[in-house]
Amino acid sequence: MKLRTMLLVLPACVLMPVTIVAKEARKMADLRITSSAFAQKGAIPGRYTCDGQDINPPLQIGNVPQGAQSLALIVDDPDAPVGNWVHWVVWNIPPHTREIRENGLPAGAVQGLNDWKRNRYGGPCPPSGVHRYFFRIYALDTTLNLAATTGKAALLAAMEGHVVAQGELMGTYRRR
Repeated sequence: MKLRTMLLVLPACVLMPVTIVAKEARKMADLRITSSAFAQKGAIPGRYTCDGQDINPPLQIGNVPQGAQSLALIVDDPDAPVGNWVHWVVWNIPPHTREIRENGLPAGAVQGLNDWKRNRYGGPCPPSGVHRYFFRIYALDTTLNLAATTGKAALLAAMEGHVVAQGELMGTYRRR
């Protein structure tokens, strides 16, 4: 009899986490990030790279969940020869923000350190070939009290348990 009870309880325990993960995954896909400068998986114009003005492209944000207290943005290149190269780290973007303007930053947002050790956007600058650049936006249930010396790893750690939605835009770039 005890064996039977354990068998009935075990499947319920195993299935429950799968259901929770699937629900969270659905929520995470709701936040939208797009750009009027390039399409999803499209080429990032030279203007926004080290070959141009090295300024951030315009970004549009949609489907921010009610109750979000702030947004965070991380831009990185997983194809860099040294591993994932971080181009931009921003947090405490007001949740009502629907656009990050070209070469702009919403009032109240904080820029952390990118992998060039600068507190600003650093555009695509691949040493060779085509690289992918991921613009990941996160809706958080809190604001973050972090120093401007914070980089991607510390930002991700501070966001843990606070992400209520996320979205992703990917663009590519090859140097001239």
